[in-house]
Order: sequence, then C-alpha cells, then structure tokens
Amino acid sequence: MNEDGQPDARPDARPDGRQESPAERADRNLGEMLQELRVLQTGVQILFGFLLILAVQPRFASADGFEKGVYFTTLLLSCVATIFLMAPVAYHRVLFGRGRKVEIVKMSNRLTHVGMVALWLAISSAVLLVLDLVLQRSFAWIISIAIAVLFLAVWYVLPLSRLSDPAEGDD
Repeated sequence: MNEDGQPDARPDARPDGRQESPAERADRNLGEMLQELRVLQTGVQILFGFLLILAVQPRFASADGFEKGVYFTTLLLSCVATIFLMAPVAYHRVLFGRGRKVEIVKMSNRLTHVGMVALWLAISSAVLLVLDLVLQRSFAWIISIAIAVLFLAVWYVLPLSRLSDPAEGDD
C-alpha cells in the first residue's frame, strides 16, 4: 500500500490499467482463445461431417469432374482446418505443466490463424459446391466469391482496420 492507502501499482501494470503478471496474462489469453476455438471447432466439425456424408449420397455419383474437384478441395481444406483448429488443444496438452504458457499462447494463436484461413476457404468452396448443384455454375461462382469476400472483410479487414485505433488493448 502507498501513502494514500491505495494498492501499489505493479511494475507490470499496462496502460489500460490492467495489472497482471505475464503468467496471469498468458492464462487469461489462453482461456479466451480456448473459448473462441470451441466455436470454430464446432463449425469445422459440422462441415467436415457434412462433406463425409455427401460423398456417399446417390446424387453425388452423377457429379461432374468440376463438382468432384471442388468436393475434393473442400474436403482437404476442411481436414486442414480441423487439424489446425484442434492443434492448440493438443499443443497445450503436450506442454501442460512445463511453465511454457506464453509459448503455448503464441503458437496456439498462429495455429488458429492458419485454421481460420483454411476454414474460410473450406466454407467458401462448400458454398460453391452446393450452389453449383442447384444453380447455374456462373451464378454459383458469383455468389461463392461474394461469400469469400464477405468472410475476408468481416474476419480480417474489419479487425485489421481497427489496429490503427488507439483504443485500449484487451489482450
């Protein structure tokens, strides 16, 4: 306590007033990331399951080469997204209790970003696949590209545009 009866500011206090040690910050960041990953993992698992079922549907046998190529690409992207979005949990589990939480958070963040890009592309290509079955191919392409651009805008451009804003940090 200082002379005014207030708690002493910790030397690691941040400009936003949050007082936490690097270990506390890593704990909080990992917890927040794991909550976010739960949402992404559910989405990618549903998409992956849908794609696995799609190949055994009777109508799929009549798919043309383009549709089978888009299916193959979408399936691989979904698999890659699943790998990268589940990797932070495995990475944490392997390094758990070894005093490497900051490293876990940094690597998990990188893995999550790769997984999100793969998921963005997988969803966009899944939309192309389904729309190609129900619309003319040119309309399917237009709508799928619009969806991909919307993902890019909302998932990346919007948050990156806020980096220049001097608002308080929350990480």
